[in-house]
Amino acid sequence: MKRVIVLVLLIGIAGVAGIVRSHSQSAGSQQLPAMSSDGSGGDAREEIRKTVELSPGARVEVSGINGAVKIETSNSQTAEIYIERKGASREVMERRKVVVDSSSSSLRIHGEKGDAGFFARLFGSNPTEHITLKLPRKISLVTRGVNGSVSVGEVDGPVEVNGINGKVDIGQAVGSAEFKGINGNIAVSLKELAGDGVTISGVNGNIELRLSEGLNADIEAHGMNGRVVSDLPDVVVEKERHGTFYAHIGSGGNSISARGINGNIRLTRAMSASNTTDGG
Repeated sequence: MKRVIVLVLLIGIAGVAGIVRSHSQSAGSQQLPAMSSDGSGGDAREEIRKTVELSPGARVEVSGINGAVKIETSNSQTAEIYIERKGASREVMERRKVVVDSSSSSLRIHGEKGDAGFFARLFGSNPTEHITLKLPRKISLVTRGVNGSVSVGEVDGPVEVNGINGKVDIGQAVGSAEFKGINGNIAVSLKELAGDGVTISGVNGNIELRLSEGLNADIEAHGMNGRVVSDLPDVVVEKERHGTFYAHIGSGGNSISARGINGNIRLTRAMSASNTTDGG
């Protein structure tokens, strides 16, 4: 009886050992998932190209972009759109998408959530987008929610720039301009001011206002953690307490208002049209 029990135990031990060894061999022979073949090093890339016709004064909005935005302008009525998207893999690319909506009176380019699950969007990396536009000069331009620099050529219309994590350069704004929540330096050329004037608030950076010859305006700056200085010989900046500055430009007129600026504001002369490029 003892021999039978010992034999059964030996058979059982041998069977367990065989299962363990088989499992170990199987685990050791597993291959790692293959890298994406979308590009070198597993990177994925996508291009979007589109051409639309816009009527004079059309509204153009670029929002929710994870990357730089560059806009060139000309006298044409044609808008040329080029969007380059990059991600570590095709799965990463699907976490976000860029949508282009257009009509003759409006063009909207905006980023939004893709088809990825909640945890993939929360913990995974996002793709980057680089937007390059060639637009008519006679438009109304809005850019908001851009995680990158914004560079714009000459616009014969109002400009609104909100929520930008990068430097902002506007070749020309006409009528009115608004800059709010900018984490970077701002440079803007102002040709004419309408009743709404210019409002600047919540800027973490220096501001350069390039004023055209003959522009008339009054500047008020409150809550400045910096100074307002002028390169214009006929403009005197007056300083009061608590970071408040005033300046009278030309014969005075529409307001240029600044609040909550962590940096300096410099007033300088805009270059003449003969010294600027046509959307360069």
